[in-house]
Amino acid sequence: MNQSLLDQFRVQKWRVIVFFIVMTAVLAFYVYRLFSLQVIEGAAFLVQANENRIREISEPTQRGIIYDRNGFVLARNIASYNVVITPAFLPDVDTYNPNGDMQRIYRELSALIDIPVTTGNIDDEEAIKNFTPCYNDFGLKEIVYIGDTNAPFSPVQVKCDIDPETAMVIREKKSDWPGVDIEIVAVRDYPTGELTSEVIGFLGPIPASQVDYYEDLGFVANRDKVGYAGVEQYLDENLLGTNGKRVVEVDGAGQLIRDLEVPITAVPGNNIKLTIDTRLQAAAKTALLANMKKYNLLKGVEKYNVGAVIAMNPKTGEILALVSYPTFENNRLARIIPAYYYNQLQLDPRKPLFNHAISAEHPPGSVFKLAPAVGILNENVVRPETTIFDPGKITILEQFSPNDPGRQRDYVCYTYKDTGAGHGTVDFIKGVALSCDVYFYKVGGGYGDEVPIGLNIWRIGEYSKALGYGEITGIELPGEMKGLIPDPTWKRINVGENWSTGDTYIATMGQGYVLSTPIQVLVSFATIANDGIMMKPTLVKEILDAEGNVIQPFSPIQVRDITKDPVIQVYDENFRTTGEFKTVEPWVIEKNKEALREVVVDGTSALIFRGETVPSAGKTGTAEYCDNIAQEKNICFPGSWPAHAWYVGYAPYDDPEIAVVVFVYDGDEGAVLSGPVVRDILATYFALKAVDQGLDFNQ
Repeated sequence: MNQSLLDQFRVQKWRVIVFFIVMTAVLAFYVYRLFSLQVIEGAAFLVQANENRIREISEPTQRGIIYDRNGFVLARNIASYNVVITPAFLPDVDTYNPNGDMQRIYRELSALIDIPVTTGNIDDEEAIKNFTPCYNDFGLKEIVYIGDTNAPFSPVQVKCDIDPETAMVIREKKSDWPGVDIEIVAVRDYPTGELTSEVIGFLGPIPASQVDYYEDLGFVANRDKVGYAGVEQYLDENLLGTNGKRVVEVDGAGQLIRDLEVPITAVPGNNIKLTIDTRLQAAAKTALLANMKKYNLLKGVEKYNVGAVIAMNPKTGEILALVSYPTFENNRLARIIPAYYYNQLQLDPRKPLFNHAISAEHPPGSVFKLAPAVGILNENVVRPETTIFDPGKITILEQFSPNDPGRQRDYVCYTYKDTGAGHGTVDFIKGVALSCDVYFYKVGGGYGDEVPIGLNIWRIGEYSKALGYGEITGIELPGEMKGLIPDPTWKRINVGENWSTGDTYIATMGQGYVLSTPIQVLVSFATIANDGIMMKPTLVKEILDAEGNVIQPFSPIQVRDITKDPVIQVYDENFRTTGEFKTVEPWVIEKNKEALREVVVDGTSALIFRGETVPSAGKTGTAEYCDNIAQEKNICFPGSWPAHAWYVGYAPYDDPEIAVVVFVYDGDEGAVLSGPVVRDILATYFALKAVDQGLDFNQ
């Protein structure tokens, strides 16, 4: 072998060696990779494979039904018909025949449900990313494309909540339109709509901030709905129920193969029977709107358009009617919350989404006088027979501290503005019945030798809180506010100045910094009507399971009995706390009830209630205010502020079954605008009672 051949052989041998080394390395790499995939990472890939193969399907539950006290349905679930397309079941696309079966289905379906065949915006990645079935701007082709891309064997919603007639047509064409079907789902329906929307509320999608919480409970974001207002929100956990669950195996296209576990059946939510009487609710809203309309016509301007009404059984706390006006139409929010309608509600200055009955904090005015009226007798500031002279106007020295030289300030009775005179000599009964301002100025803040030591702001606070002011009642509605009972400490912290003697005089009248909600005012009067026993206001009569079995019967909750429970802090002669607490003497309650009856017999509401068939008691209230709305309107003039109208009444006087509060924002005088509404509601209540008793008797 010559040298050249030997050299060539050596080169070829070297190449073979390199080849074998490379092949060995490649083989080693694949062996290692196979070992890694099978052994090291095998468990992780098995999990991923199972995730692709195994799916959990949430089966939606049925939300509980809401009834009124007589069994009338206030919220229910009804069938809604949705058009769906399963992309995998559509006919194959015929590239050479634009009039093929798929195109024919698109055209015919488009004409029936008014959705275009195509909008040509399938390249809009952001729109595809934010795709929401039924609520989008895509055409049929684009919707099918998105569905086919995600899960070809899963139905995709095309149009929701179509009418039953259209749904029937589509069902009949099922053989001609393969892949097109009707999906039946439950949606919320409110038979009484706007009449009870402030009580019932509405549903909405699970908020983003609560997705984790609800998903842990088995609910599905973007499908399941939760309460957004009213009892739908407050009692959401009772109404929700529990979703069912299926663990299934699917193939690569998402088509179901089999159940891997025993399916868990959905558990319906509990049904709730409310204390509301829909008939009385309708009467209350009608009376409020009719009286506001009447005085708007007399004024020639749309002035009276915000108000609230609450009717309650003072012995049990059952809320018989609750009106907040204006309100909203909850059926318009039942399926989806339309942005235009929601924005309209949000921008309305009258706040229709705001519950004026439990959340609106306003000066209560003269209806608040009940609290100091109880206090002055219980603290022996005056005796019931003690007479006080009302000249129409008094002058006091307003001081911010004992060493303050002060300044003279006039306080007038409401009669002085019209007649230049006062009520003359009045005792306790007459002072309450005529709502004599000067009487309450003197007994609240003191006045020389006539009333050496008044009730004082600290004791005013004690008695008002004992009657329910300054705290939430716990009614089953979201957003309740607790109002404000001010004191010197509060003022120093929040206003930055000392309490003045004038502040006490004004607070006695339910003015100044004092704020309350309509339901607090109602509770205070109901407590007196019920002989000092405060009952928790409630909207829940019973809670029942899906079969109608009572699982939580009605049980009235007593908050306190101010004649037995020592809840009133005792102060010494320098108004320092002693650490002791006291009750209200029963005779004090009786004397206040007598005074409230006199309001109707020969007081500020005598003309309104003349000829009443069932004897009632009550109190008028005219509360001056100057909030941001009044300031924007430039109607806050010294000595002539605008006023809210209040009236609270209960009947029968000697054995009360119903107590009613009416509040009208900027309603001027309570006796004029709010009093007649209470009168009409009381009359309706007893008329309905007579009808119900007649029906029971005939049966």
